[in-house]
Amino acid sequence: MRMGLTIDASCDLPQEFLEQHGILVLPITIKVNDETFTDDRNPAEIQRFISRRLGNRSHSAETEPTTAEEVQKLFLDRLVIEHDCVFCLTVTATRSPIHDNVMRASFAVLRGYRAVREPAGIAGPFLMRVIDTRSLFAGTAPAVWEAARMIAADENPAMIRERVNFVANHTYAYMMPRDLYYLRARAKKKNDRSVGLFSAMLGSALDIKPILRCFRGETGPVGKARGFEQGAQQLFDYAAARVRAGLLVPVVCASYGGDLAVLSHLPGYAGLRAACEECGVTLLEAPMSITGMVNVGEGAVTLGFAAEEHEPDL
Repeated sequence: MRMGLTIDASCDLPQEFLEQHGILVLPITIKVNDETFTDDRNPAEIQRFISRRLGNRSHSAETEPTTAEEVQKLFLDRLVIEHDCVFCLTVTATRSPIHDNVMRASFAVLRGYRAVREPAGIAGPFLMRVIDTRSLFAGTAPAVWEAARMIAADENPAMIRERVNFVANHTYAYMMPRDLYYLRARAKKKNDRSVGLFSAMLGSALDIKPILRCFRGETGPVGKARGFEQGAQQLFDYAAARVRAGLLVPVVCASYGGDLAVLSHLPGYAGLRAACEECGVTLLEAPMSITGMVNVGEGAVTLGFAAEEHEPDL
């Protein structure tokens, strides 16, 4: 069976990994004042956004994820011919409309694929499986990694779906922002009350950085640090300990909202890399998507891995 894999642009994964596995990215359009960016994980476009140094103007940006109609057209024009089954993995439905858009498109695709495949001489049904990773940013990586591995091994679609859902339900994503004022301004723009003015003012005044977690679609603070450098040390030390305790999928993904070269110089990162090498775990490094930088601010760090259920020790 010819199987394919798609993700949305806010899933933070390295370009090399996407190309290796032929993963298609559903784009998100970003409008900042009079400038437009196409977020499709193209490294050149990400660099163009970073180079523009839009700073605090980005919090007012408008984001336009791929619509249900655009997803439907992509599948009926191309993917139902190229594949017999496509898995569509998205960021958590609790924070983005893209999962709902893809779900709505899937109904139309499954109704209309025969009219496309039969004239092309392609027999048999077409399967479209939409999976909510229940995570954000680098946290989407374990589910995508596992889906890509099982597709490469030509596993049964039902087994892939079951396993990827299991991984999604056991994935932990962590994020530490640099600028709480920015995060609060963006949250206000989106009518999200998760970051209050008082906490933003207090955190900035004392240089307290929250460590946020997304688990099973729910986001909230699970730790704090005095300063970004100390927070990075805490986060990477914690991740290294979880690697040594054992992961459900042998991969950790880290993303950074800016020049990716900064990541390896952050305190604690060398220790995380050493733990991954010691335990045979792949450490993926990816630039944060433009969508991610717009929503949480440049300079943020995110981290994702899949593990048995546990309480964070941060």
